[in-house]
Amino acid sequence: MSAVGDAGEEPTAMSDRPAQEQQTYESAAARVEAIVRRLDSGEASLGETLELVKEGKALIEYCARELQAVGGALEELRLDELVARLEGEAAGRTAGSAAEGSSRAAGSAPAAEESPHAAGSAPATGGGANP
Repeated sequence: MSAVGDAGEEPTAMSDRPAQEQQTYESAAARVEAIVRRLDSGEASLGETLELVKEGKALIEYCARELQAVGGALEELRLDELVARLEGEAAGRTAGSAAEGSSRAAGSAPAAEESPHAAGSAPATGGGANP
């Protein structure tokens, strides 16, 4: 039987493939899928199966390293964003505390939302205009 599968290109030994330094995650993942298809076909000889398993293992390890590197970079970005946000919040609280402190020190009245009888609100007792 032919070694050609659904995609027209079936796996061959790793020595026929370009060096892993030239690989991308996507090409390595596609190669692993091709290897799995070949192994699932049951057409590979014992020697070819051994070579394909070795190559597949190396490719999976390569993909895992790539994913780990990307995950680490994303984590660093998230941490950088968190630090920037926390620094911004801290600066806002510091500026807000300073402004609040200076307005209270000047003897200004509390804000409308702090007063129980804000302007334009009716008293809570039933003493309205209805008899």
